[in-house]
Amino acid sequence: MSGPESSCSTPTVDGERQDKNVAAVLTPYLTRHIPERLYPESYKESRNFCYRHHPAFKCKRQADETDMERLQSHLDTLPKQDQQAITHVWSIFSAAPAQERNLILKGILSQCCSPQLSYVSSLLRELIRIDFVSALPPEISYKILCYLDASSLCIAAQVSKNWRKLADDDTVWHRMCEQHIDRKCTKCGWGLPLLERRRLKECKKDIEKRVENLSQQSGNTQWNLTRTDSAEVPSKKRAIEEANASDSDEMVSQDVQTAKRTRSNDMSTLTSQNVPPGRLTRPWKDVYSERLKVEQNWRRGRYKLKVFKGHTDGIMCLQFDHSVLITGSYDTTVRVWDIETGKQLRILNGHVRGVRALMFDDSKLVTGSMDRTIRIWNYRTGECVSTLRGHTDGVLSLHFDATLLASGSADSTIRVWNFKEKSFFTLRGHSDWVNAVHIHSPSRMLFSASDDTTVRMWDLDTHECLRVFNGAGMSGVNNDQGHFGQVECVLPIILRDEEEDDNKGAEDDDDVNEQYHHHHHYQPVNSHQLVPDGGEYKEQEPAPSSAHISDDEVTIHSPPSPSMSRAVIRERSRRRRTLPHILTSSLDNTIKVWDANTGECKKTLFGHVEGVWGLAADTFRIVSGAHDRLVKVWDIQSGKCLHTFSGHSAPVACVGLSDSRLASGSDDGEVRVYSFGVE
Repeated sequence: MSGPESSCSTPTVDGERQDKNVAAVLTPYLTRHIPERLYPESYKESRNFCYRHHPAFKCKRQADETDMERLQSHLDTLPKQDQQAITHVWSIFSAAPAQERNLILKGILSQCCSPQLSYVSSLLRELIRIDFVSALPPEISYKILCYLDASSLCIAAQVSKNWRKLADDDTVWHRMCEQHIDRKCTKCGWGLPLLERRRLKECKKDIEKRVENLSQQSGNTQWNLTRTDSAEVPSKKRAIEEANASDSDEMVSQDVQTAKRTRSNDMSTLTSQNVPPGRLTRPWKDVYSERLKVEQNWRRGRYKLKVFKGHTDGIMCLQFDHSVLITGSYDTTVRVWDIETGKQLRILNGHVRGVRALMFDDSKLVTGSMDRTIRIWNYRTGECVSTLRGHTDGVLSLHFDATLLASGSADSTIRVWNFKEKSFFTLRGHSDWVNAVHIHSPSRMLFSASDDTTVRMWDLDTHECLRVFNGAGMSGVNNDQGHFGQVECVLPIILRDEEEDDNKGAEDDDDVNEQYHHHHHYQPVNSHQLVPDGGEYKEQEPAPSSAHISDDEVTIHSPPSPSMSRAVIRERSRRRRTLPHILTSSLDNTIKVWDANTGECKKTLFGHVEGVWGLAADTFRIVSGAHDRLVKVWDIQSGKCLHTFSGHSAPVACVGLSDSRLASGSDDGEVRVYSFGVE
């Protein structure tokens, strides 16, 4: 009995002895290494880890539930001893430090055959992927997302909840709007309709302020990933350069969780502090989406049409904003319309002949008539505030900016009225009707167009004509480039390649104003608050001519002195300022783009078969109305005709343009308004 019993008990005894031998080897190994990996606060190695190799990150990495269930099902099919052996291998590998793990992997891979290596490769393809957006600091994630286009951002928002939170953040979409709205993006080559630039700048300042405050507060937070004495502090420069961080994602340790949670709460506080009470805000993604739809409507020619009827004679001028449309007609009246409903709000009576020109802002309406007068109205009440007289023939055109009003007349002269100083001066040079005038404030220039086939550029300070564009028989001008018919319109425009120069010029102009106001104790007047009253206007003497100013007086880099005249300061600034391009239309059926610096005709647009009476433009497009009863929309960069609209039964005399609408007025007494906006 003893023999068989002893032979039966031998495997059990050997197994127990083997388990003891294995335990004698494994227990010290696991006891030595496991605490270092599971409890990083007791890990004393004083070196830095990247986010992938930090012990806390590896311990907290989430396992794939499906893979682990499949692994468990395979393990359950094996005998107990095989399960224990495999578990021992996993335990050793799990407890091993990085260098020993590499050694174990090298040994295992060296024994693998090709099918097994192929299997390992297929597994690594999924495991090696890293969610870098969640792993990186939020400001770096924002920086990366800011390089994506709108379509890629929408795709990124579908990856995960955390990606959606970052990809939909106002920081990213504000940058997207800044690149595209009211300008053509230098990367993709297209842009979105105009957004109120003031709001864009205000929001940018708010974000920059929030980021700066955030960086100052986060400078006091220690980012201790290795439990060493030297704590890692986020880069202040990086935080200032990039947009603010939103709520943080999963953290790699308890300390990091606390730090980033504090940072997120600070951001929420900063956000609420920088939004003025009572001010309605919209996510920048919604703004971009809305503007994109408007741009697509423009591109594809999708619009809703409204026709305004009421005038009894041809409409010669119009202007509109987001709420009202104002029209002037040969029937001597000015009419105010609700642009949304088409309802006529009021009729302004006072002129005794046809109204040829008008312009309005928030506080006043200025009209010019063939009765030789200029009237200033409160168009909200219909009251005529003041009347300006001085021209000896009908007033054909006008334009005002700041405190100046320019008017062009059939008497071949231009008058510039100064509302604040109660003065005026007259510009003479044209030999026929002055059909259009336009003040360009950044350069202190005035542009005029006339029936004498010329376009002139005037200095508002010296009252001199600095340049004549084209004209039959004009000396020193290439007549092949110029208009051969009467010039009806002139508009300064900003092309994409000169936008930065123009912004720089505007800043220079502000500097000049500050210098002049400081030395002469002059307080600027807001044009939207200034409503001229009646009274006599005295003729103003011109400033010293730039031709009589020496080079020493206008040295660009010399500091201004109290005795320096305004003309000298302006001349010095003008030498470092780039003038805009100008757009002109003529009864020779063409539209031309000119370089105001050189006087060169850069581009000619052909398409109308009769004279072009009306012209309007913005950053992206040109709109023209002609005697052929057509309205055309052109791409301002390429000069390509994008759309042609018909419908008027008489010549189109005037056109208007905004970000989502265009309007045309005709001799048939109708105004047609095309709306490309989102209802």
